[in-house]
Amino acid sequence: MTDNQNIPAIEMRGVSAGAMRDVSFIVVADANWTVAPGEFWVIAGQQHSGKSDFLMLTAGLMTPVKGGCQLFGRDTRTFGEAELAERLRVGLVFEGGQLFHHLTIRENVALPLQYHRNLSAGEAAPEIQTLLELMELTPLADITPANVSGNWQQRAALARALALKPELLLLDNPLGRLDARHRQWWLRFLDRLWRGHVWPDSQPLTLGVTTDDLSRFAGGQNARWKFALLHDKKFSPLGSWNDVEASSNPVVKELQAVPVEETM
Repeated sequence: MTDNQNIPAIEMRGVSAGAMRDVSFIVVADANWTVAPGEFWVIAGQQHSGKSDFLMLTAGLMTPVKGGCQLFGRDTRTFGEAELAERLRVGLVFEGGQLFHHLTIRENVALPLQYHRNLSAGEAAPEIQTLLELMELTPLADITPANVSGNWQQRAALARALALKPELLLLDNPLGRLDARHRQWWLRFLDRLWRGHVWPDSQPLTLGVTTDDLSRFAGGQNARWKFALLHDKKFSPLGSWNDVEASSNPVVKELQAVPVEETM
């Protein structure tokens, strides 16, 4: 193992996170979390439990109110222009996609290459076309987001996040607004990303995904995927899917839509 492989992709120690709209409102307190390169984490929580805020902090877009958060060994509190290369090792897919509606799908996907690599549209075209084909977006490439369904907008957001080939990919509730067919596509594609089977020269990605419905990840998930619960301002690792299924925690059961047995 190289030194880089020994450095955690994410490391939190005693982290308290504030809400994006009001950092004085604590949504997560005293979180400790270590993510090794190549791990796949699913973070579950009820709606309004602070999952989005926690993910923004993880990505380095917010700083902890308390404690420390490091990405690839670098403290996110010091992130600035000099640390841009470190920040670009992280890709982020926002809930709902958050595309620019005055641009076409193709133009949205091309933005990171044009902005961060200073490539022209022509220079970026081959890589963008590869991403569009991977996402099955080619027929929609020259349409603006408002004219395609949310299913396809979410795929375009994924393509945009992958354009710079990040090492860590964070996704905020990516399955939440999808129909059943698209959810299955996403689960297969994320598994391929995690294994490094998407591009011929790609390496396995480290993934962090939030959800408010664990049932979307139920059945046949890889035994090495890891799960955690965000509830009542506490971040609690749960273990594998088998551990999730065996949990007696009523919130975990609720998030699986499993009836909680009445106490005698």
